[in-house]
Amino acid sequence: MSQITRHLRDPSQPDLRAEPLFKEAHGYAQTVYRPGTGHPVGATELTVSADGARLAFTGTIPEDLASTPPTRLCLVDLDTNALRVVSFGPHFDLTPRFSPDGKLLAFRSDRAERGRFQAYALDLKEGLTQPLSTVAGWVESLDFSPDGKHLLLLVAGHGADLSGAQGARATAREGALEAWMPLVETGAESFRRRSVWVLNLLTGKVRQVTPPAFNIWEACWCGNKDIAAVVSKGASENDWYRAELARFALKGGRFQRLYTPKDQLGWLSATPDGRRLAVVEAVCSDRGLCAGNLLVIDAQSGRVRALDSGGVDVTSTVWRDSRRVLISGLRNLETAVADLDVVSGKARELWSSQALCSFSPFYPHAAPSGPDGFCMAVQGHRQPANILHVSRRRARSIVSFADDRCMELARSLPEVEPCQWMAHDGQQIQGWLLRGKAKSAPLVMEVHGGPIWRSSPVFLGRSPHYRMLAMRGYSIFWPNPRGSSGRGQDFARAVMGDMGGNDMRDLLSGIDYLVRRAGIDPRRLGVMGNSYGGFMTSWLITQDPRFSAAIAAAPITDWLSMHLSSNIGRFVETYLLRNETDMRARDYFSRSPVMFSQRVRTPTLNIGGAHDRCTPAGQSQEFHNALRQCGATTMLVTYPMEGHGVRAFPAMIDYSTRVVDWFERHMGGGA
Repeated sequence: MSQITRHLRDPSQPDLRAEPLFKEAHGYAQTVYRPGTGHPVGATELTVSADGARLAFTGTIPEDLASTPPTRLCLVDLDTNALRVVSFGPHFDLTPRFSPDGKLLAFRSDRAERGRFQAYALDLKEGLTQPLSTVAGWVESLDFSPDGKHLLLLVAGHGADLSGAQGARATAREGALEAWMPLVETGAESFRRRSVWVLNLLTGKVRQVTPPAFNIWEACWCGNKDIAAVVSKGASENDWYRAELARFALKGGRFQRLYTPKDQLGWLSATPDGRRLAVVEAVCSDRGLCAGNLLVIDAQSGRVRALDSGGVDVTSTVWRDSRRVLISGLRNLETAVADLDVVSGKARELWSSQALCSFSPFYPHAAPSGPDGFCMAVQGHRQPANILHVSRRRARSIVSFADDRCMELARSLPEVEPCQWMAHDGQQIQGWLLRGKAKSAPLVMEVHGGPIWRSSPVFLGRSPHYRMLAMRGYSIFWPNPRGSSGRGQDFARAVMGDMGGNDMRDLLSGIDYLVRRAGIDPRRLGVMGNSYGGFMTSWLITQDPRFSAAIAAAPITDWLSMHLSSNIGRFVETYLLRNETDMRARDYFSRSPVMFSQRVRTPTLNIGGAHDRCTPAGQSQEFHNALRQCGATTMLVTYPMEGHGVRAFPAMIDYSTRVVDWFERHMGGGA
């Protein structure tokens, strides 16, 4: 331990690749991501053939640690567990979907032109791949009709925004501009819109089937002749917060509004006969992060029923047949999967785990397999990614994405334990703790984003700084304050109109608890977070002087400028419960960290992504400049190729390097 490198020679340098800390982080990433081996390191977008014989998924296969890893389609034989890669790019192959007869695997790919995703089909018998008809835009999702004769394509315009969960970038616009030409925006550009197209697999003809007046956020087949969709009139990320559920006829263009929610909608699916729809309604921070109540809707009458999911915040729905829907979700610190009979209203739990969570980049999603089974990619704090096949309530691992070196690294990681404590008002709060080995350990608290999101068991080896901090004797604390998912809608809604209020007190009471019970050094406390966690990091150090170091990534530091510069300004209105023109909207100032910068004595590293449209990089810059004016120790790091969060190599390794250096420089490890 005495040989561990503590600091960077000069953290203000943009190129850290020669630094021992960077090389250490790079070495851990090499072990976990195994670049150049041709092996996938995780699985997303799982789907099982109708006969239950084969599993398909999107696998990430890093070629190096200097670029975004490409993705390929992978197949697993569920009898032998044999895995093979069946697509070869270049660029990105995504979203495999079996035809009902199991003969074709449709997918989307940008192999012809980077970023321009179109539909392709792989003949599973002949092994041949062919492009399907080209659409004007890029394909965001696709699905076979129940009879297998058509393919539904959700198509986004070139230039449409991605959600915050996807990185909050604007996709590339059509046509190249000369370097001197300005970007011009009105907010009503047609390229922002999403629409549904249907491809006739017999004739090869493709046509748009949703009216131009509607923007389509999610869509699924509703039988063979109709489309169900989550729609809005406007096409900006703002408009998603007020989207509705509708039904469109393929012929004649008939439109039927089925449901107008109080909150937000996600995870739409339909029975093969089109009689019933399932959708989740929840109060949500971001598109794609929907965890809440299960609704079943009669597609003809529009009758809506809320079903009891057994205390699970539902995060995905997939129909097995006309009356059973497979649901995945969160319950307290657990991940749970169940079959729900919508006629009897009874749920039958198939599997649950506190130690494991879905590998999905969003929320848990299980793919039905056979009459009562499912497949799901999972991970744990000390468990690298693998795929579980659960049948008759018996779970077995069928694919592991870790080799011997990665498993050795996993075994070297400290245990992570669940913890719970009482907040100031008696509310029970939950979280996770990695205990440092030192007798009086320094603590880093990482606050999750959202705010409606949660800290779950994620393999710690995926982010080198966790392993590096643990080696240096740190304890790491992942709390789930009020507003977090998995505790029901009342718990999630408690943060609305009170951001930085009781949720902040939940965090501070958690630290107090750990100082009393877990041997934490109260003089060496650090805090970090991304997105809303970045806001909370910036806010905490203006409200409480106990922190020795802080790292705020993709933060909100000024609610007014955030509202007027972000592509989700409606989120600000919704969660502050006020428009900025409302004379009562004091929280735009009274809950903005930048307004209290004069109080800060905590050394603060501010991190932003230049392409972030959700929490623009100016939020980090504002706080950094305010802290400088007040004489605080501060540094600003802006990643020129990143959006909302640092997601690509080698920036991820640079980020981990700077995180470890900042805490070591201003807190000192416990080893």
